[in-house]
Amino acid sequence: MAEISAGLVKELRELTGLGMMECKKALAESGGDLKKAEELLRIKSGAKASKAAGRIAAEGVIGAWLSADAKLGALVEVNCETDFVAKNEDFIAFAREVAEAVAKSNPADVQGLASFEARRQALVQKIGENISIRRFARLQTQGRLALYTHGVKIGVLVDLEGEEGVAKDLAMHIAFAKPQYLTKAEVPAAVVARERDIAAARAKDSGKPPEIVTKMVEGAVNKFLNEITLLGQPFVKDDKQSVEKLLAAKKAKLNGYRFLVVGEGIEKKSSDFAAEVMATAGAGR
Repeated sequence: MAEISAGLVKELRELTGLGMMECKKALAESGGDLKKAEELLRIKSGAKASKAAGRIAAEGVIGAWLSADAKLGALVEVNCETDFVAKNEDFIAFAREVAEAVAKSNPADVQGLASFEARRQALVQKIGENISIRRFARLQTQGRLALYTHGVKIGVLVDLEGEEGVAKDLAMHIAFAKPQYLTKAEVPAAVVARERDIAAARAKDSGKPPEIVTKMVEGAVNKFLNEITLLGQPFVKDDKQSVEKLLAAKKAKLNGYRFLVVGEGIEKKSSDFAAEVMATAGAGR
């Protein structure tokens, strides 16, 4: 049997929220395969789906900018090596300036922000850490945008036709619930199929009649889809109604939204992140 490292056990615990021994046993059964171990635990214990969007695996800030007429806005993720630098005023100001440039110049990608390269390098020299502009999001509307930032780690822009208060509440909800998709129709078939397989394996051991098992599986899949889609999620200020029902009740129309979370999607141990930032920053020199 392959030796299971403490780091791998810790990562599986963060994914599933289950105990150390359960995670260690699942990893042993799966031969150290993290994805297979996660599926095994979810089948056996009903552990919740991974919430990778909520895992902060990097340091940095989300810079945000919104025009005075609230028709144009942008978010940008700027990474650094330590949380100490993420609190530096010059670093935070740099992120905000990049966000404003993204909004006004509408670059195709991060490479389109080459005009900030000299500033970035100067900041690296001043602060003593490598800095990387990782990604950005931009929204423009004929109506009004709402901007919500949770500290400097999460930024949300919402384009909504309706009451300004509803737009701000929805932006706060998105920061809290971090929906992966807007509607159920947007969820890839492969994601739904994987969840159905997990639900079926779990229901098979229940001993219930086939017709009940079928209902159990569909119920589990629908619950999963509601959890990961914005319109299906229970509204954070009133969990008795979904976001979709809230919008209908307020006669509001959601045209779009964008949100960024520092470190989202970086599946690396924190000790490896400095190397990634250095590589990214070095590539731009």
